[in-house]
Amino acid sequence: MREYVSNRVYNLRKQKEVTQENFAEAVGVTRQTIIAIEKGNYTPSVLLAIKIARFFKKKVEEVFQYQYEK
Repeated sequence: MREYVSNRVYNLRKQKEVTQENFAEAVGVTRQTIIAIEKGNYTPSVLLAIKIARFFKKKVEEVFQYQYEK
């Protein structure tokens, strides 16, 4: 069984028309971290996930979803 966290960060950021650089600065990380999150290569800490969700005025569960494959 494979477990992972998917996210809507890329789509939400595009809807808000904000650059990766500006978004990264707003949540206190590097642009490279945002790239990794958007590609699904990095799962953020709980604190960062909360900051990201608040940036988009969403609940954490609306941005990040637990996934598993059998």
